[in-house]
Parts: sequence; C-alpha cells; structure tokens
Amino acid sequence: MVLERFMDKYIPSIENELKGCLPPETTYPERLHEAMRYSTIGAGKRLRALLAIAAAEMVAQDKFPLIESATYRFAAAAEMLHAYTLIHDDLPCMDDDDFRRGKPSNHKVFGEGLAVLAGDALLTETFAVMMQLADMGIPAATVIALTKELAMAAGSRGVIGGQAVDLASEGQTIDHEILEYIHTHKTGALFKAVLRGGALLAGASSHEIEAVTEYAECFGLCFQITDDILDVVGDESKLGKRVGSDSGSDKATYVSLYGLERARELAEETMEKAKAAIDAFAPTNRVLCELAEYVVGRDH
Repeated sequence: MVLERFMDKYIPSIENELKGCLPPETTYPERLHEAMRYSTIGAGKRLRALLAIAAAEMVAQDKFPLIESATYRFAAAAEMLHAYTLIHDDLPCMDDDDFRRGKPSNHKVFGEGLAVLAGDALLTETFAVMMQLADMGIPAATVIALTKELAMAAGSRGVIGGQAVDLASEGQTIDHEILEYIHTHKTGALFKAVLRGGALLAGASSHEIEAVTEYAECFGLCFQITDDILDVVGDESKLGKRVGSDSGSDKATYVSLYGLERARELAEETMEKAKAAIDAFAPTNRVLCELAEYVVGRDH
C-alpha cells in the first residue's frame, strides 16, 4: 500500500526532527522539559506531520528533495502545537481525560500546574522552531505565510475558539451549524494549516492552494465524525483513551445529533469529497487519498 510505505519512510524522520527541536530533558528546569517531551515524542500517529509532508510532496513532485528538510521542520512545529492542544484539552477544567495515546495524561503524571506550563511552552516553542525555517533557505515571505497559518489555527479563530464553544455547549441542545463550528475549529483548523503549509512550502499556485484547502476542510470533518463514532463503538485498548468520554461529558457529537448510521454515511461522503478535491493532482495525490480513507476506516 502506498500509504504504508509513505509512513514507514517518513515517521522516523519526523521523530528525529522532534527530538532535535525540543529542549533536552537535562536542560533546566528539567521537570518542565520532561513534561514537554512526554506528550510529544514517541506518541501518536503523526497525522498532522504526515499531511504536511504529503501535501508538499504532492505539489513539489520531483522538486521535493529541495524542501524536504524544511518540511520536516514545519511538520515538527505542527506536532508540537498539536501536543500542546492535547495537554490542555485533557485538563480537568476542559475535557477531563485521564489517558491520552495509551498512557496517563500529562496532568496525571506531572500535575495540573506543570501540565499547563508544558502546554504553554510547547505553543511558544512552536514559533521559535518556525523562525528556523529562514535559516534553512526558505524565503522570508514563505516563512511568514507558514507562521500565520499555524498562528491562526491555534488562536481564538481556530483551536481555542472551537474549545470555547465546545465548553459552552456542554449540556446544551445545539444545531448542526454550532457542532460544525466546534469541529472545524477545534480539530479541523490545524489540519487545514498543515496541509496549506505543506503546499505553500512547495510553491503552490493560488488554484492549487484552493484545492488543498477544500481537501483539508473535508478531511477535518470526516476525521471528527469518525472520532465521534469511535467514542461510541471504539475499543479502549486501541483508542488509548476512555470510550464514551464525550457522551459522558454531555457533549454534542455527530452521533448524538444524527445517529450512528447517518454519522457513518456522513464520514464516507466527506471522505469522497476530500479525494475529489485533489483529483487534478493525480497520480501524486495517492497518499492524501489513502490518508482520507485511513481516517474513516481507522479503529483508533
């Protein structure tokens, strides 16, 4: 399978990049840096990093080796940003999850105070890493554009905005528009940023950026619908977190709003829309097409 070979090829490089980008555990204050690395290194599917690389490779084609190192750096920054969101998302004052990626959440190991600081530090370090792209030969205008993508995804009009509406909606009856707002911001915003960022690194045209953006929006939606489905029917041993955590917190989901079978249909429909959005890139779109199929078919 194309995707399996792609993952085998790039995940080790992503891990090595992350290890180099994060401060060592031996750097004072050691406990803070240990907490940062605990939630970032050797954890997760590296989906956001893989999306960034896949988008860059799809657009750049045979010129990808010229930007490969910079793409790893951008991908690592995105994974650091994602790790920050997960640490904060798991806090008792947010979604109150005790497990993440098959192990105790950051605050269960390091305490709530240090977990907040570890998340804050990862968010801040993300942009320090982004600035290193200028030293790798990436034009200043492109570095600014990439940094803006991640900053907008992280802020009040992105992940934080989605989390705020998610919190406000607990125990409330909400409509499709608010549910879609929560998911396109809390989850989808970072997917869009990494995909657009990968394409921008590769020098994508405005038309190509539009296609990648449409793919990203559909991808984020089918990912979240599948997450909602797995929260109901998933296997905890594979998910690495508690099944039913959303329903237990009285959160609105695609399953609670539409029912399980319609949610499954919506996931399939949005997956097909994602793949159709990048038809013009064939055959170099194969990895992104398989990634869309992967997130809908996954069991964790």
